[in-house]
Amino acid sequence: MNNHCSRYKCSECGKCCRGKGELSVHRRSHSGEKPFQCSVCGRRFKMAGHLTDHSRIHTGEKPYKCRVCEKAFSRSGELTVHMRVHTGDKPHKCSVCDKCFSQSSSLQKHEQRKHSDVSSHLCSFCGKQFMTVRDVKSHVRVHTGAKPFSCKHCSEEFGRLEQLNSHLLMSHNEGTWFTCHICLKKFALKGGLKQHMLRHEGVKAYVCDECPKRLYSI
Repeated sequence: MNNHCSRYKCSECGKCCRGKGELSVHRRSHSGEKPFQCSVCGRRFKMAGHLTDHSRIHTGEKPYKCRVCEKAFSRSGELTVHMRVHTGDKPHKCSVCDKCFSQSSSLQKHEQRKHSDVSSHLCSFCGKQFMTVRDVKSHVRVHTGAKPFSCKHCSEEFGRLEQLNSHLLMSHNEGTWFTCHICLKKFALKGGLKQHMLRHEGVKAYVCDECPKRLYSI
């Protein structure tokens, strides 16, 4: 066995790391430790870099600028994806049909829709098709009326966790609003703010699987 590997080897899963620091960070994937906390909203992170990226949601800082159109982004990965609008680069290739995509998320959706066994992704009540089993389970509650998420402050119950979180924020002031630093519009869910910001930035991050048309959301 390589002496370097044995020195920085995870005792939980056997993964070999390049050094003490990397091993320390890796161990958090097993322990769930998140030592870096946001001073604004209290959210915690496993790595300092993740906290830095997150903090830009509150500050509005966008240090990564496109050299072609000068649009700016808070994360380097967002700029990388955006540049493909200009270059036409599609590095994510389907292993089944060789179709290429600019984003890994678009490839995953394509594979789920076109090449996966969709039998387990169908609603047994109405036959509607979904991309994941999780989406099916959430949808089925529309038919069954199940509301497994209960508010601890009142008698309200919800079919989805995000509905409960929105209720806690809007009705009981529990949680943190996600605020657009440009127009100050507030959102109960981070995903809502993220979709909203795309419109300010003019970024159509989603590409239709069937044609070249780009969309702000799907």
